Amino acid sequence: MIIEVKNLTKSYEGKKAVDDVSFNIEEGEIFGIIGPNGAGKTTILECIEGLRIPDSGYIRVLNFNPLKDRKKMYEYIGVQLQETTYPDRLKVWEICRLFSSFYNNPVPYNDLLRQFDLEEKKNSYISKLSGGQKQKLSIILALIPNPKIVFLDELTTGLDPQARRSMWGYIKELKEKGLTICLTTHYMEEAEYLCDRVAIINEGKIAAIDTVDKLINLIDSGVKIIFTCEEIDIKKLENLIFIKKVEKYNNEIHVYCENKDNLTDLINFLQNEGIKFSNLKTINPGLEDVFLKITGYKIEK
Repeated sequence: MIIEVKNLTKSYEGKKAVDDVSFNIEEGEIFGIIGPNGAGKTTILECIEGLRIPDSGYIRVLNFNPLKDRKKMYEYIGVQLQETTYPDRLKVWEICRLFSSFYNNPVPYNDLLRQFDLEEKKNSYISKLSGGQKQKLSIILALIPNPKIVFLDELTTGLDPQARRSMWGYIKELKEKGLTICLTTHYMEEAEYLCDRVAIINEGKIAAIDTVDKLINLIDSGVKIIFTCEEIDIKKLENLIFIKKVEKYNNEIHVYCENKDNLTDLINFLQNEGIKFSNLKTINPGLEDVFLKITGYKIEK
């Protein structure tokens, strides 16, 4: 293992933000810490990075103690903070050069600018960059130390869907180059796409931890079928043996079935009953369903 966390606890004004959290991260994997805003994700990351002092617990990063060996540790890790403000009057190349001066073996920042399609903005002031370009810059600065591990805290928050997916591609490329990545996110789709394993955090505690596929299989939620219908007897639907649950939102019907094969059964029922329907689609369970099942509430997007 490349990161080890045991019984980590951190409180603010008597309230536990992180409560007895333990997990390991293996070399070369993308590990996600997921949950709603305020769940304790950032606090966990900042304790691992040596930016906050925990109340108790054991943390090792590349066998370094983040508090006692912080200077040595930062030669091997890269950090992108959730909230970072860069001097607006610095140009892109200037802040890259500044960060390069902090490390013994920095990656040539011009190479990183090319890799992240930011070379043409090299002479631009940071204030002139778009949100997506600033996020790219934050990754570049985290990669300048030539790290073995990169920490990314809510990297795609505030980005539009296209920019977010573009960022996912860059993260995948980093994994392919052998980096270990620890990230936090409240976007379940993001965690599903990127992460090898995830820890679901709820109210400062780990509610579940495993691979994405195993967590989804754990809830055994079958498949959800959605369709639009003007008139339908919900009781008749609920009495069908293959249907687990029915929800109605105005004219939109959500039907939870045992498996994908029940789609044909449902269509046959609707047609036999002479029920007119439209916009029918199936949705497989995902991490959002896992989170809802485990915690009892949805993540606000």
